[in-house]
Amino acid sequence: MPPNPKRLNALQLKTLTLLQEIAGHALFAEAEEGGGAVIHMLPDAHGDHFHIGPRVVLGRDATGLTNPAVKTALIRKGMAEERPGAVLALTPAGRAYETGLRDKILHGSDH
Repeated sequence: MPPNPKRLNALQLKTLTLLQEIAGHALFAEAEEGGGAVIHMLPDAHGDHFHIGPRVVLGRDATGLTNPAVKTALIRKGMAEERPGAVLALTPAGRAYETGLRDKILHGSDH
């Protein structure tokens, strides 16, 4: 596991990993000058998972996306910002933060 200087807990790390992936897809987000990204919508779940581009995320790994306490913590720690009309905006620091979970919770798509 990489260093965790912001001391994010496990749920915050998972959620940030997913937000980073979502921020990289034009269907869900818009990149900002300087490295941030505004997330306009979240992927729709079907069954026990959802897709972010070619990646599959299990619902159990995504509970933080709808948890207001996780959102508040990411904002407080400088990883995200609130924006009118947006789900959330990731700061450049939030997009660049190494969570160490990408390959553990983002799975290759089989359909």
